Amino acid sequence: MFDRNKKSALVTGASSGMGKEIAKRLIADGYQVYVAARRVAEMDDLKALGAHPLRMDIASEADIVAAVDTMMAQTGGVDVLVNNAGFGLYGPMEEISMEEARYQFEVNVFGPGRLTQLLLPAMRAKKAGRIINITSMGGKIYTPLGSWYHATKHALEGWSDCLRLELAPLGIDVVVIEPGLIETGFGDVVADSLLKRSGTGPYAELTRAVAAGTRDTYGKGRTSHPRVIADVVGMAVAAARPRTRYVRGKFGALLIAMRTWLGDRMFDRIILSQLPKGA
Repeated sequence: MFDRNKKSALVTGASSGMGKEIAKRLIADGYQVYVAARRVAEMDDLKALGAHPLRMDIASEADIVAAVDTMMAQTGGVDVLVNNAGFGLYGPMEEISMEEARYQFEVNVFGPGRLTQLLLPAMRAKKAGRIINITSMGGKIYTPLGSWYHATKHALEGWSDCLRLELAPLGIDVVVIEPGLIETGFGDVVADSLLKRSGTGPYAELTRAVAAGTRDTYGKGRTSHPRVIADVVGMAVAAARPRTRYVRGKFGALLIAMRTWLGDRMFDRIILSQLPKGA
């Protein structure tokens, strides 16, 4: 069932959205693909295509170690690791508990970090490998009420840059993918959780405006299909010398450029001007 002479890959967060599409692309490209998520049943379609599902809560050390042990026993490790699992915690910084903030970092930063640590020895032994980290345009820009989420994405960007320098002499590439607005249900999830958490209280007006603005931003055909991210992952994996970063998806390149060139105050004004008045 497993061929150690055939290249293999692991995609985390593969039960939906970008992770599922990335897995489909790598399967089509001929990889033995492991797919990992908490909800294994939601990867049955990938299993039917030939993927090998693993139950993994990226915040669980036991789950990560068990998954790595399975892959090591079956294929001797993976040639490609796609760190895609993550979620967005939104709300006023004052009203988010430190326990929730720590969990945001566990899922978005420390979990991928631990998984990478455990898979690196096999890549080093081969003197080859590719680590693809799915960050976000949110790792370069910022939005109101997203302090902890943006903190994790900024952290993942810096972590990836340092890792790239450390692993380059060993023949291992590190690539960052920065999605823009992608059709994943992210907007509705963020808006609903915002209103539930802070729809009343000292941040109620800003919360309602951000929730309405988020729904509007992710609606009306303004998002890109997750396949655009899968396509660029496929490109980065196949390239003899991949770029260090790829930006894909609606408004990603534009917003990152605006943040780079306009300065803080002007970017602040632009972001706040997009919030619905009287929401």
